[in-house]
Amino acid sequence: MNLYTRLINKDHPLPPDYVPENLTDIGIPFDAPCGDPKRLLEIRTAHAALMLIQAAQRESLILNGISGYRSYKRQQQLCIGHSNPASSTPYQQISPAPVNPYVALPGTSEHQSGLALDVSCPAVNHELITEFAETPEGKWLVRNASLYGFIIRYPANKESVTGIPWEPWHIRYVTRPLASCLALTGLTLEEYYTTFGAPLQNPETTVP
Repeated sequence: MNLYTRLINKDHPLPPDYVPENLTDIGIPFDAPCGDPKRLLEIRTAHAALMLIQAAQRESLILNGISGYRSYKRQQQLCIGHSNPASSTPYQQISPAPVNPYVALPGTSEHQSGLALDVSCPAVNHELITEFAETPEGKWLVRNASLYGFIIRYPANKESVTGIPWEPWHIRYVTRPLASCLALTGLTLEEYYTTFGAPLQNPETTVP
């Protein structure tokens, strides 16, 4: 299966030992210090994200990275903290669903793949909130993400399909052919797999 079009969710998790190859900090403006693992992205995704952010800058819009790569161990830490902050119980023994619906169970977060990036802007103080969608940057992202191979992975009114509430800040690299298809049809990645059985078999050889 093509890494870039892989479906990752609670029914299709990544293994605990999965670490993407070629993780890199390409110099995207980030709301995180140098050396922070959340600045990392899979290299092709990183190049595409940089091109996207630079395109926004040319229109006087400011998009900053908030969170990129997230290891399985870090997912465990987040999940334990949101399930029972005072508990030292191993993850496998705690409730199977975190209290916060935005915190994915370990292995089910796209951030582990290095293909996902959370972005925000100064207008919402770089917070990951739905109000981001109403900013010029949020509106621009909806119109232009697919041009660089990204989709808004968890769109509004699709929670019953994706299992994740609306996240206008969460973009996922899937290559330009598939991103364009999903943008035109309005399908989520889950719906595309259900409808067509497999993503477009047209891997690109150039970035993005």
